[in-house]
This record gives sequence, C-alpha cells and structure tokens, in this order.
Amino acid sequence: MSAPDLTAWMDHAVDSGASDLHLNPGRPPILRHHGRLTSMAALELDDAKCESICRELCSDTQWEDLQRDGTCDFGLAGRRGNRFRVSVLRQRGRLSAVLRLIPEHLLDLKEIGVPEAACELLRRPRGLVLVTGPTGSGKTTTMAAMIDWINTNQDRHIVTIEDPIEYYHSHKKGIVTQREIGQDVPDFPEAMRRALRQDPDVILLGEMRDLETISAAITAAETGHLVLGTLHTTGSARTMDRIIDAFPAGQQAQIRAQLSVSIAGVLSQLLLPRADGKGRVAAFEVMIMTSAIANLIRKSETAKIPSSIQTSRRLGMITLDDYLLDLIKRGLITRDVALDAAQDRRDLEARLG
Repeated sequence: MSAPDLTAWMDHAVDSGASDLHLNPGRPPILRHHGRLTSMAALELDDAKCESICRELCSDTQWEDLQRDGTCDFGLAGRRGNRFRVSVLRQRGRLSAVLRLIPEHLLDLKEIGVPEAACELLRRPRGLVLVTGPTGSGKTTTMAAMIDWINTNQDRHIVTIEDPIEYYHSHKKGIVTQREIGQDVPDFPEAMRRALRQDPDVILLGEMRDLETISAAITAAETGHLVLGTLHTTGSARTMDRIIDAFPAGQQAQIRAQLSVSIAGVLSQLLLPRADGKGRVAAFEVMIMTSAIANLIRKSETAKIPSSIQTSRRLGMITLDDYLLDLIKRGLITRDVALDAAQDRRDLEARLG
C-alpha cells in the first residue's frame, strides 16, 4: 500500500467531515459520520495491505511499542496540517488502525453548548473539575475549550498531561506547558508527581486511569490547584462511585471525605444524533459541589445525588435526564434517542407520558 493511498484517505476524511477513519483487514476503509459507519470504496483491505499501512503510520519507536504491547497510540499530522489521534492495534494476530480527526478549529465553550454554571467552575483557584462521558462524547474537545478559556482570560501556568497531545495551545495571557505520555514523560503518575514541582496553577489530566493518578489529582486539588480531569463515566453519581471504588475498601471512607472537599464540580456529556439528521447535539449533566452533596458523598449515599441536583437547579445544576427532556421539547432529539441515553429510562418515559 503506497503512501498516496493513505494520504488520500486522510484527506477524504477531512473533506467529508468524518470523525474517524477505520482501516481493517477484510473491509474497505470505513469512515464515521455523525456516529454512523460508511464504506469509502468497494475494495477490501487484506492483511498485507493493513500491515503496510500500520507500519507507514508508526515511527520506529512506535512500531517497537506495537510489537511489544500490541497497541500504540500517538498524534499525527496529515499532509494539510490536520491532526489525527491514531491507535494502531493487533487483533486476532492481524493489524488494524483507527485515526480520529482532531477538529482544526478549537471550539469555544459557547459553541459546544457547555452550561454557564460549568463554565464558572474555571474561575475557581482550586478544586477538582471532572469532565465525564463515554468514548466519543467530546470530552477532549470540551477540555481543550476549557484550557483555552483559562489561557485567554487568566494569567495562570497551565500544565497538561496527555496521551497523546491532541490540541496544541499557544501562550496567551497564561503559559501552557504540554507534556505527552511516552514522549516527554513515562506515565501519568510520574507526570503528576513532577507537575507539582513546576509551579502550576492549573493541571489537566488527559485521563484519570489508575488509582495513583486519581489519588494525586485529589491531593493536588486539596493543596491549592485547579485540576481538570476526565473519566469514562456517565452521570455525577456514577462518577463518584467510580473514583471511590478505585480504592481498597479500607481507604474508601478517607477518599469519600477527601472528595467531599476537593471536588468542585462534574460535567457529564453525551453526543446524540439530531432529530433532523444533521449532525449531533450535546447533552449535559452539571453537578456543583454543595454542602448537601458533600454530605451525601461522605455518608456513601451517592445514589441520592441526582435528587439533590434536581432541587438545586437555581444554582445552575441539571440532571442528564432533565437536559434530555429539554432537548426533546426543543425538537432537537427524538424520544427514542432520549430514552436510550437516559440515566433512569422508566422515570423519563413516565415524564414523557
């Protein structure tokens, strides 16, 4: 497989507004548009072609990582300067690749639709702000917009720890230091330890994927830093449970107490197909830490968090299901899409009548 073919496919992904390009043996190149998969051509890729493409995508170091670990992830610039997040992987002994297009235009928080209450969290001098949602829900784009807002409006030193770096930030009113896992620093825990010695005001963790990193993020938030992090959870209650469950049973009471004072807020988001078929629309849940929610976390009563959010709408909070209901009323999503995305399907169904 020659370089021009791969380059042409990447260009076509950009031109057609695709979010992802899939290259798998036994299938033609596949694009994802607004959540749906479509074939680019009738010609299927065979094993040899896929392996050739994967080798072409990887540097020598990345190829060694792939041979050793079965996967390698990295950022890559296309011919026109468009950036892709690339994952090359071995599956059933065969090589495949997924290239996710990183939007060239950095959206701002209003364009994304992030509720004002969540935006206000960025003004805080300290605390842990979590952006959560499943893969492909736009967490990285939202986090990049948050960093850009801080960088534009505040004179802060921002340290980002990413795997890989997706959006490049230039210095504005603030200073941005971006560190890539595997290239600039070995892993998230090591990067987090070092970040605390680099005079940060804001720390962005691309993913809170292990106990050591989660613990370091909580400690940094407690000791006077604004920490932005992501988790693959949906809803504030499940996010709290996910963090607490990452720790051994003997430490969970202590972590609940720490979370109750360190968490500033949680923004959960989903990307859902629009009712008119023209792209996708974001749905959000916003939790702002209050004394009532802090008490629920300490008492291990996280299941009551949605009720507390509902009764605190005047503070800018909203549950995901209430947001879905609003989207239905505005004609932006269908009933079926909302029900499939709901935290409590039966309750939302009853409210819809």
